[in-house]
Amino acid sequence: MICSIVPPYMLRRIAAQNEPRLRAVARAAKESLLHIKDLQAIRTAPLPAAPPSARQAKPGPPKRTIYDAGSLETLPGRVVRKEGAPAAGDSAADEAYEGLGNTHRLYGEIFGRDSIDDAGLPLDASVHYGKLYDNAFWDGSQMVFGDGDGQIFQRFTKSVSVIGHELAHGVTQYTANLAYRNQAGALNESMSDVFGVLVEQFAKKESVEQASWLIGEGLFTDQVQGAALRSMKAPGTAYDDDVLGKDPQPDSMDTYVRTSADNGGVHINSGIPNRAFYLVSAALGGNAWEAPGQIWYGTLTSGALPATCTFGKFARTTAATAEELFGAGSAEHDAVLKAWDTVKVKV
Repeated sequence: MICSIVPPYMLRRIAAQNEPRLRAVARAAKESLLHIKDLQAIRTAPLPAAPPSARQAKPGPPKRTIYDAGSLETLPGRVVRKEGAPAAGDSAADEAYEGLGNTHRLYGEIFGRDSIDDAGLPLDASVHYGKLYDNAFWDGSQMVFGDGDGQIFQRFTKSVSVIGHELAHGVTQYTANLAYRNQAGALNESMSDVFGVLVEQFAKKESVEQASWLIGEGLFTDQVQGAALRSMKAPGTAYDDDVLGKDPQPDSMDTYVRTSADNGGVHINSGIPNRAFYLVSAALGGNAWEAPGQIWYGTLTSGALPATCTFGKFARTTAATAEELFGAGSAEHDAVLKAWDTVKVKV
């Protein structure tokens, strides 16, 4: 399934605008919605994890290629920067190159994973996709970035968390392969938010206390009343804008949103497991990519998550992973149990 960073409900809000100053923006949002709908109709078979024979004892170096789509929607486009080459002098291309490298480094140095598939998968990305394209997405094999419309969104390579988020969909695709619907879909989105912020925090060497815990910080222009697409620390507070409306994410099961839209609320209800991860990190302090990240990564790659995983099953598996890694009654185990209790998910 094609996974994009901007939720469809946000694009629908923009597409519904009829003010003269927003006509081009509304048209761009409509085209983005139709495009994502077409892409999501293309279902791909689950990808198996790399066999042990394909894995290296130590993760290898990244193999990055950045393409320029030239404002067309034909992929991948023209090569503008390959692994080890000097900066291209194009902000989007160079941001994509650095973002792919930071993501590869997090997985390799912290989790011992050799790229997205754990077998050295080359990391490809296309920038300048489409005209006024308001999105970034993982298409099952590569990253794709639009330049935004200039009024609501800026170029999508500006946010390291966006790059980390979309590549994490690839990791999920190669491991748990969580279905992109209902609670499993919300977990799919949440895992990408978790590893998106971890890539950003790792790249910036930010502690739990220093980090913003925002997904897509820097994407909005100064015309928008908002900081980012989502907040993991305080779901529901990322934006409150006349055009975009108010951030609809719940922060606990008390306000869980039951809807058929957005594939059953995958971008909405992800706020609940997102906050749980933040709470574990806040309780433990230090660097979120250490104990909290190890617990979440261990859960994702455990083989214990069914494709239609529920929040409850996921919560129980994180608790089991914390117990396995750090021991029953450890600070890490207790933090996990308390976090899920706070967001009202029963372990």
